[in-house]
Amino acid sequence: MVLMKIVFATGNRHKLEEVQRMLGPAFELLTPQDCGLTEDIPEEQPTIEGNALQKARYVREKTGLDCFADDTGLEVEALGGEPGVRSARYAGEAKDDAANMRLLLSRLAGRGNRRARFRTAIALILNGEEHVFEGEVKGTIRQERSGEGGFGYDPLFQPDGFGVTFAEMDMETKNGISHRGRAVRKLVDFLQGKADG
Repeated sequence: MVLMKIVFATGNRHKLEEVQRMLGPAFELLTPQDCGLTEDIPEEQPTIEGNALQKARYVREKTGLDCFADDTGLEVEALGGEPGVRSARYAGEAKDDAANMRLLLSRLAGRGNRRARFRTAIALILNGEEHVFEGEVKGTIRQERSGEGGFGYDPLFQPDGFGVTFAEMDMETKNGISHRGRAVRKLVDFLQGKADG
């Protein structure tokens, strides 16, 4: 039984499937397209938290529906936190995962420190109130791509404590430890508390 319909401000089907799986059948996720919102949602802020809030506020204003939006950044120590808030557009506005990974590897060439972390911020607007949930995972950037799963920088990122990249993990394993998984679990706990209440 669906208890709550909520808009997830993303056009990324991978993300939608990951989050829907974690939320379970009590929640039905709608996309902006499902609500007739087809234009690009602005994300012009200097932080991932700011971007998540900007996207959620935009969708709320356009649809009037409860919604949430996420933004994720890969922060690489040796590059001073790059690509960070520009992660999806690191190599340009086309949001080309392969080009982004090539650029990252070229900028890391010859560097010994390959430490990095993924951070996700989720901004929820529910009944007019704003809430932000965060998650992070630390790891290292591989010398070359490995694995066919996931998206974004997953083929390069090896989380601490594992011998494989995110792209080599099944979705359940990845969701169990990932930055987005951790942020989504905070969101899920909050929403399920609301649904139970």
